[in-house]
This record gives sequence, structure tokens and C-alpha cells, in this order.
Amino acid sequence: MIQFVNLRKFASFGLLLLASACSSLPLRAKHDLIGMGRSDLIACAGVPDNVTTLPDGEVLQWRQDQQVQGPFTIKGPMSLELDLSGHGTCHLVVRLQQERVAQVEYTGPNATLLGPYSACRPLVLACERQAKKN
Repeated sequence: MIQFVNLRKFASFGLLLLASACSSLPLRAKHDLIGMGRSDLIACAGVPDNVTTLPDGEVLQWRQDQQVQGPFTIKGPMSLELDLSGHGTCHLVVRLQQERVAQVEYTGPNATLLGPYSACRPLVLACERQAKKN
């Protein structure tokens, strides 16, 4: 019985670490992508869905409109399904000044059971890795 309790604690701790890692990456990207060049940003994030030109630069937007869901879906017999996770979408909005990232923001219902901004993780994952290399 004691080993089962320890295993449960270990599993809970691992799940907590996973959840914090998934939700913290978009928050780190808000800072780590500052200063990245326009061409590098498009190389890692892909072609933006919208581009708006401003007098002092431009705003690029990527849309993750397909629902991203958390990890807790239980499926049973006869198509019985219990979803304990949240669903979210995300729009990544990046403001450029002088061809460099000046600001990163997220919009949309982007919180899932993994935390705030976790639905935004797929949009910034490659760029965050690129920023860490440089």
C-alpha cells in the first residue's frame, strides 16, 4: 500500500511538471523572441495568416483555430467518452519594428487543463527552440 501511495505522488508530480512545461513555453517565448529577425521568425513559425503594415513596422498573426485539448480524455465501450480537459485555440500576434520582433502577444480562448496559453505552444515551439540556439 505504501508503494502505491508513493507511485501516485510520483505520477502527480510528473504530471505537474509536464503541465508547467507546456504552459510556460509560450510565456518564455514572449521574451525570448524579442529581437528575432523577420525572416528567422517566418522560417520557424511559417507564413503568417495575416499581415498588417503600420507606420512604424508591421503586425503578423498566426491562427491556431483547430481546438487543442488537454491530456485527459477517457474513452469507454459503446463510444462513451468523458473529456476532463479544457479546449483552446490561439492566435499568435507579433509586432515588428525595423524588421525585428518587438512584441509577442496571444489572443483567443487559449487555456486548457495544462494551463494558460497552453494552446499556443504549437505556434511558438519551433521559434522558441531557434531562439535558444542563438
